Amino acid sequence: MHADFYRNFADLVLVTHVAFVAFVVVGLILILCGGVLGWRWVRNPWFRMTHLAGIALVVVQAWLGIICPLTTFEMHLRDRAGDPTYSGTFVAHWLHKLLFYEAPVWAFTVCYTLFGLAVVVSWIKFRPRPFRSKATTA
Repeated sequence: MHADFYRNFADLVLVTHVAFVAFVVVGLILILCGGVLGWRWVRNPWFRMTHLAGIALVVVQAWLGIICPLTTFEMHLRDRAGDPTYSGTFVAHWLHKLLFYEAPVWAFTVCYTLFGLAVVVSWIKFRPRPFRSKATTA
């Protein structure tokens, strides 16, 4: 296949990854703000379950030492395109690129874990509404 195909597909994976990170980070900020300000939509059970599952996935991967599959897939595509790749995690790479910040892997695991705990605390403090059962009509 043509290098541009792999490069464009890798860019699509990168955009998806950024969107996922933004969903998890901005989602918690919105949950906390919405809980304090009384925004009903932040108690939506589908939103909250998806958000909790997203950070749980990140925390489990960090504890198991697994590089995110999106990072691995993006690097595979970039390699196939003949582009340079990076090692380590997506967040570590981009923090270094954007902020010139380096930390050992364990520091990211601690940060992910603390963030995951913050999501759990937000779940307790600002409980989501229960899922609605389908009403039966006679």
